[in-house]
Amino acid sequence: MAIGRAMRSEELHETLLPKRLALPIFASDPLSSVAYATQEILLVLTLGGLAYLHFTPWIAVAVIALMAVVVLSYRQVVHAYPSGGGSYEVASTNLGASAGLVVAASLLVDYVMTVAVSVASGVDNIVSAVPGLAGHRVGLAIGFVALLTGVNLRGMRESGRAFAAPTYLFITGVLIMVVTGLLRYLLGHAPVSESAGYGVRAEPADAGLAGFALIMLCLRAFSSGCTALTGVEAISNGVPAFRKPKSKNAATTMAVMGTIAVVMFAGVTTLALVAKVHITDDACRLTGLAGDCSSYTQRTVIAQLASAVFGGEHSFGFYFVQAATALVLILAANTAFNGFPLLADILAQHRYLPRQLHNRGDRLAFSNGILALAVAAGLLLWFYKADVTSLIHLYILGVFTSFTLSQSGMVRHWNRALRTETDPAVRRHARVARAINAIGAVVTGLVLVIVLATKFTEGAWLAVLAAAVLWTMMRGIRRHYDATAAELAVTDPHAELARPSKVTAVVLVSTIHKPTLRALAYARAFKPDQLEALTVAVDHEESRALQQQWEELDVGIPLKVIDSPYREITRPVVEYIRSIHRAGPRDVVGVFIPEYVVGRWWEHLLHNQSALWLKSRLLFTPGVMVTSVPWQLTSSSRADHPARRAPGSVRRGEPTPHRERPDGRGAGEGSPHV
Repeated sequence: MAIGRAMRSEELHETLLPKRLALPIFASDPLSSVAYATQEILLVLTLGGLAYLHFTPWIAVAVIALMAVVVLSYRQVVHAYPSGGGSYEVASTNLGASAGLVVAASLLVDYVMTVAVSVASGVDNIVSAVPGLAGHRVGLAIGFVALLTGVNLRGMRESGRAFAAPTYLFITGVLIMVVTGLLRYLLGHAPVSESAGYGVRAEPADAGLAGFALIMLCLRAFSSGCTALTGVEAISNGVPAFRKPKSKNAATTMAVMGTIAVVMFAGVTTLALVAKVHITDDACRLTGLAGDCSSYTQRTVIAQLASAVFGGEHSFGFYFVQAATALVLILAANTAFNGFPLLADILAQHRYLPRQLHNRGDRLAFSNGILALAVAAGLLLWFYKADVTSLIHLYILGVFTSFTLSQSGMVRHWNRALRTETDPAVRRHARVARAINAIGAVVTGLVLVIVLATKFTEGAWLAVLAAAVLWTMMRGIRRHYDATAAELAVTDPHAELARPSKVTAVVLVSTIHKPTLRALAYARAFKPDQLEALTVAVDHEESRALQQQWEELDVGIPLKVIDSPYREITRPVVEYIRSIHRAGPRDVVGVFIPEYVVGRWWEHLLHNQSALWLKSRLLFTPGVMVTSVPWQLTSSSRADHPARRAPGSVRRGEPTPHRERPDGRGAGEGSPHV
């Protein structure tokens, strides 16, 4: 019962979200990115020593302006496309299916990156508070992904309740820190970070940047700061999860999210400049460090600010901010745990992803999508050793691809609306909305180019490659589903329902015991036109004994013996069955295979599993129907009492806990033949 009681489909309305829960669920990613967006800007600008930190305010202003444009643009998307497709639906409807798939592939990759970066950043803040945990970084990160997976399998509303408090505590903690720090600055007692007295040694090649190199440095810092925009589109994908009126509530939540994110980002950046925070990706470049600097663990920008504002690393305020930051960064991955399954569900409905991603689990969550995201993010964290700096280069490329195509699609949407609309007020609103979306398309398109230019060689090419592979795969899945649908379409129902000319039933026999007799009785109940038993003579002495016993029992069904000079079983049986079908192409051959059902794992090894191979071979033969006739051994009752339930157990028909412990039953394939 780890994921809670199963819910009926009619209870779906009970999972809909009020705004107070929707904010931490869908906006925890853009809100939490405040914890590392400023840090990423400072990391880039310290490339040439401390000479370029004065560009920080201008870059921060550019990021804030971009965030405002994107939030306003997506409010238009929420109202125009409330079905929950978000950027994917906008691009597909207005720019075509291929553009929509580009958006979908980019977002799916970005959702995986959101989980990896958020969790890794959260672990970084934990390590900043407790440096002794630095050696357990990967284990902690993967453990947190597993925890998030479990919570989300319980359902969206439950995850919102679990994550609401940390998100609001983080907002409160950061705002109190910013206000306190700035008040101290205005009163003449500015907080001073632990790294304020350190310089940063510039590499010789970076000491005197000018012209194009300086422009590229600023653009690179800007693209790193744009991580603050990740997750903004999640609300537009999750509109169906809101309570009614869905579009209005989603738009309001997006506006609140944008306002809070802008205030927090501006406050943290300003405070970092006031406190003279210095940070670099190489601790040995921080001058003033004593001893072996390679073992020095730099604190994050948030950690340095909390320590400076609240009076040291042992203060309550420091631990409060660090705990809230670590929690919200880890929980920020929840944005992806909601966005990824919702988008995968829509793509599955459109036949671009496997249909299993459309299935809801016992708690009405898209369990398969949640598990797929968890596995992908866990592998990424393991491969990159949960290092934020390495992962960040793969980040935000996908989100700006979706931003650009989505806003371009919205411009076409408004153009189409203006061609038919005659009401002056509605036309005026459409023109304003079109202008907002056009600005959004141009700005996010420029940012996309900047991100590609500054991050491609540093690892962003992997994200591009992953999105391209995913795009190709989705098109292939759609072609397969379309081809299958065309092949299975009913053109002449009378021909498909026509009764076969003759039905021949064949029961496989290797020894005479209860399972064999049950299979014979079951086959006889079908009243076929012809019924016979079939055995393979691998050992002639055993075959003669079987024939003699068969005659003595007087079963009343002929026993056909096939010789097998090379001691094979599968090939002679398959060839014989196919020969029957060739003799009567309009006939149907039914093959009945007795099987054992066992309960212990090692019993699977003791019973011959050739029946599985035999059945798989027969399934490729037209006109042949294969029927398994199970015989439950005494041990099978052990497997019918599972220890725990897995997601979707009720939907799959597994027993409920009040009757017996649910789990799938163990079935050992053990034909008397095989």
